[in-house]
Amino acid sequence: MDPAKERTECPAREKCPVFLAMSSGTVRYAPSGLGLALKGNLGEQPWDTDSQPHPDEGHPPPLEAVPVPWKSVGPCKSHRDSDLVETPAGKEAQGEEDPAATRLDVLRLRSSSMEIREKGSEFLKEELHKAQKELKLKDAECERLCRVRGQLERELEELTASLFEEAHKMVREANMKQAASEKQLKETRGKVDTTLFAEFQAWRESPTLDKTSPFLERVYREDVGPCLDFTMQELSALVRAAVEDNTLTIEPVASQTLPAVKVAAVECGRTNTCALSGLACACRHRIRLGDSESHYYISPSSRARITAVCNFFTYIRYIQQGLVRQDAEPMFWEITRLRKEMSLAKLGFFPQEA
Repeated sequence: MDPAKERTECPAREKCPVFLAMSSGTVRYAPSGLGLALKGNLGEQPWDTDSQPHPDEGHPPPLEAVPVPWKSVGPCKSHRDSDLVETPAGKEAQGEEDPAATRLDVLRLRSSSMEIREKGSEFLKEELHKAQKELKLKDAECERLCRVRGQLERELEELTASLFEEAHKMVREANMKQAASEKQLKETRGKVDTTLFAEFQAWRESPTLDKTSPFLERVYREDVGPCLDFTMQELSALVRAAVEDNTLTIEPVASQTLPAVKVAAVECGRTNTCALSGLACACRHRIRLGDSESHYYISPSSRARITAVCNFFTYIRYIQQGLVRQDAEPMFWEITRLRKEMSLAKLGFFPQEA
């Protein structure tokens, strides 16, 4: 092989489209396109490295200093979709993002995150302050309630102590009174006529209004009979029967208002005669026997004697009907008191209002 020929010929001269285009003078620069524009038919020409190919007439001058990058010097495909020139727009599309824009985005994200963190911290601080304030209020309320509870407990203890003390005092007083009553009763028992008490106990076992019993026969003889023994014997007997039958009525006399010109007559009218004693006195009450319509004016002394006897018979009837629920001794002392009232009325002692 000739060395000179070997230097002047391209290894890919028979296949490279650029070689064929340059050798034929059909290579031109096309600004609107992104590569080389090829015209005409390309023929194989010998490649001389020391000389330029001569353009033919009617064809543009050869392309000068147009960089045509390719990856290898091997065989190339004969189609026009190969990119021979890389435009600046392609570089911008294929290039990476701007570092300044990326840094700005990062700074914005950081500032937003810090702002959110600060707002969250302020919100948490406010909530913590509110919680601490509420806790202080609750602590103060708890302390107040504890003080109130302590005060109530002290007052309750004092009240309980005072109540217990008062109860013990009342019990002591009741015991002392009971002891005094028992002592007085024992002393009185020695003074009581045992015969009268025995007669009362015998009557109490079967109480009756029959005058044949020793107890009632004694009371009639010693108290009832003398108390109802008035001057007017006939009316006295009627009054005694009405008292025993519980049919006697005592009622006050209604006062009459008369003109002042009749003062003397009024004074004379107020002075009546007692129907039982026969004495002239001011009679402010009158009696009625049974269903009779007749009324009898009585003096205060006669009224007191009748009232004392009626009170005795009333108590005797209560005992007979079982309305008095006491022991024998209290009953006997009440009967003794009623007999005393009859004795005093018989002697003329009675209240002034009678």
